[in-house]
Amino acid sequence: MKKLKKEITKNSLKKEKLTFIDVHCHLDICENIDRIVRNANRKNVNTIITNGINPSNNKKVLDLAKKYEKEGVKAALGIYPIDALSLKDEEIDSELNFIRENREKISAIGEVGLDFKEDLTKREKQIKIFVKFIMLAAELNKPLIIHSRGAENQCIDMIERAGIRKVVMHHFSGDMNLVDKIAQNNWFLSIPSSIKYSEHFQNIVKRIEIENLLCETDAPFLNPFKTGQNEPVNVLESYKKIAEIKNMKIEDVAKKIKENYEKVFAH
Repeated sequence: MKKLKKEITKNSLKKEKLTFIDVHCHLDICENIDRIVRNANRKNVNTIITNGINPSNNKKVLDLAKKYEKEGVKAALGIYPIDALSLKDEEIDSELNFIRENREKISAIGEVGLDFKEDLTKREKQIKIFVKFIMLAAELNKPLIIHSRGAENQCIDMIERAGIRKVVMHHFSGDMNLVDKIAQNNWFLSIPSSIKYSEHFQNIVKRIEIENLLCETDAPFLNPFKTGQNEPVNVLESYKKIAEIKNMKIEDVAKKIKENYEKVFAH
């Protein structure tokens, strides 16, 4: 009996620990960050990429990644396309240099891209700035985390022409033909926790293979339970819905998403 118990314990230890990954959130604007990170870790959300959106925010993101390094918090630095419009050219260039200086401390360039839903008068400025971030990602060999609202086709075209291979399309709202194009490029679509109620993201998961999927929350936004702030622990809702749609065990989904994550973010 003792021998059997030892073998059971030994076999249990051999089992790979179930782990979940949130590749896109904004921890710096969440409330009760300590509690949020602890709560995520308790549910085996052990990798959390918090994304920058402007120069002051990028500094906070780096500080959080340092403070919660043991808890699996990682940094992506970038400038959100709408925020970029209020910055002068020299401020953009200064931030690009800041990111270069901190290249060893970051996992990706993001959140960057184009947003043609709001200020339509400054599209050319957005494009000019996005080109700089695409070139920076190539220079530093870092993945791009892309915001593409209302400019999905333009973003894809620009990234294709630049030959960038490590790309995560964050909260992608484009049509299914563009979803196919993303998969054909061997890029990744990051499925938000709001898939719990979003028919669009459910259709994306039905459309493409799991080899092209990652998971995110975009916390504190897009709470899958629709009230209160979202947080990284809710990335579990993405995993659950993917498992349901793909008719897979959640353990197998977690293993596959981890493999996908390592393809993009492992250096």
